[in-house]
Amino acid sequence: MAKARKEFDDKYKWHVSDLYKSDKDALKDIDFIASKIGDFAKFKGHILDSADNLLELLTLDTLLSLKIEKVYTYAHLNNDADTLDTNYQELLGKAKNIYTKYLEVTSFVTPELLKKDYSLVEKYIKENKKLEEFRRTLKSIYRMKEHILSEEVEAVLSNYAKLMDAPDEIMGSLTDSDFKFDNIIVDGKSTELTESNYSIYIRSEDREVRKQAFNSLYKTYASFKTSLASILRCEVEKNVASARVRKYKNSLEASLFHNEIDSKVYYNLIDSIHQNLPSLYRYWDLKKKLLKLDDFHLYDTYADIDLGNTRNYTYEEAKDLVLKAVAPLGCDYVNNLEKSFTDGWIDSCNNEGKRGGAYCTACYSAHPFVLMSFEGLLNDVSTLAHELGHAMHYYYACKNQSYQDYGYSIFVAEVASQVNEILLCRYLLDHSNKREEKLKIIDDLLQKYKASIFRQTMFAEFELFLHEYTENGGVLTSQNMCDKYYELNKLYFGDNVIIDEEIKYEWERIPHFYMDFYVYQYATGFAAAIYLANQIYDKNETVKNNYLEFLKLGCTKNPIDSLKVAGIDITSNKVYNTAIKFMDDLVEEYSKLQGSDTK
Repeated sequence: MAKARKEFDDKYKWHVSDLYKSDKDALKDIDFIASKIGDFAKFKGHILDSADNLLELLTLDTLLSLKIEKVYTYAHLNNDADTLDTNYQELLGKAKNIYTKYLEVTSFVTPELLKKDYSLVEKYIKENKKLEEFRRTLKSIYRMKEHILSEEVEAVLSNYAKLMDAPDEIMGSLTDSDFKFDNIIVDGKSTELTESNYSIYIRSEDREVRKQAFNSLYKTYASFKTSLASILRCEVEKNVASARVRKYKNSLEASLFHNEIDSKVYYNLIDSIHQNLPSLYRYWDLKKKLLKLDDFHLYDTYADIDLGNTRNYTYEEAKDLVLKAVAPLGCDYVNNLEKSFTDGWIDSCNNEGKRGGAYCTACYSAHPFVLMSFEGLLNDVSTLAHELGHAMHYYYACKNQSYQDYGYSIFVAEVASQVNEILLCRYLLDHSNKREEKLKIIDDLLQKYKASIFRQTMFAEFELFLHEYTENGGVLTSQNMCDKYYELNKLYFGDNVIIDEEIKYEWERIPHFYMDFYVYQYATGFAAAIYLANQIYDKNETVKNNYLEFLKLGCTKNPIDSLKVAGIDITSNKVYNTAIKFMDDLVEEYSKLQGSDTK
């Protein structure tokens, strides 16, 4: 039974008080926003009358945007920490309501700006140097010109902003708070299975525990397949409709356009990984031998290898490992990262009602916040390193950019997180002198390849199917979703892995399917991170310094050019070839340590 949140020591909880000392303070800011939001009306029809008018509007927008970000972050952090607390469900609702109102009253701004040419904006920037701070924001608005609708239509759409998040919210509430799974038997005792501890039991060295966890989890999801299919269908149809209304070719282009990513990058990733699937198949064959199994099921692919060295880590040990692993990034990076442990950036307790998974979010008014449920596995240490990579990316961007420019693109986000994970793996591998330890570390790193490149690409391909099927007039059902998902598992895991029937329900539990065309970036990010991390670990000072400059950029450059600052051309096959070459080297070492032949 999961413990109540109050039973955990405060040192394992994030300091939401760094945002507001109390809920009353947050409510005061909501009231302040409500009192000032009407001030936008005086600019209607007059935004570009003068440079001063434009600056005054943008200054007001910045003031209220900062407060909206702050109050929303406070509400959702508290809600995610304990989804059973109805007080924060209500506060989160109020934060969303004021954001919806903000979108409504400012919906005229972009259409009105676009009635004039950007040359007028450039003229005003020259007249008033204070407008320089908003140059990138204004340029990005004009880039969207052909996809911005009339003032009246934008006003109508803004009223539906909160409803647009409904599928994600409903899915999260259902799976985080209402799902109950059959108990499983662990060490002879009946044990509660939850989304949080599933990650432990699916990696169990006891095959029967893995099988029970797998079957228990998907038995519950199977019983909700119709409801969850309806929820996800609504999400996809929303994306498709929005893309059509805004005159994009399709929903993929609509999603990627904002980040200035060509759709070819998405298709190239899928094609590249298809060509390299044999590298994953070879790993499964070796793992099957290492586990001494006659057959190899999907739930076996997650198994921790039992070599007599399995250990759990305390949170303090995890902290020490992460700090040592990132040492090649320099003292400044390490010292700043240490603040995450001392200054309340991290919430690591696994309490009842806590949102599943892990993430890092940031608020310009405070500092990054990391959510995870630390259970003591090496995987949890890796997750900590991963999320702190995001945190440091936010930290450096906030320190070096204005509020308008600190929010880096999600396309580059996964690079920083994965660099930290890879540095951790390299550190652990190089500081082990035991065959058994090396095998386990390599296995864990190969699991990251599976999770970050192959699995995320499979997710990306499934998401592409959902949207293309809908765009071509198809109606998504639980049946065709399950069929397609099962088919993709057969392709990505290969003929020598038994594809259990239950896996066809896995799509129901993937929250990132409610963040349209997000997951592919885990794969592109991991490939880029492999390229960077290995050179940083090998003390290439030029690469290290370029990487640290990359962390400071925020969104001042487009994602492709940002990666070029770090020395990466993500449009080149070199990035993927380098990543898979390193994987093949790991598989070869894995084989040698086993005493097996990879041929």
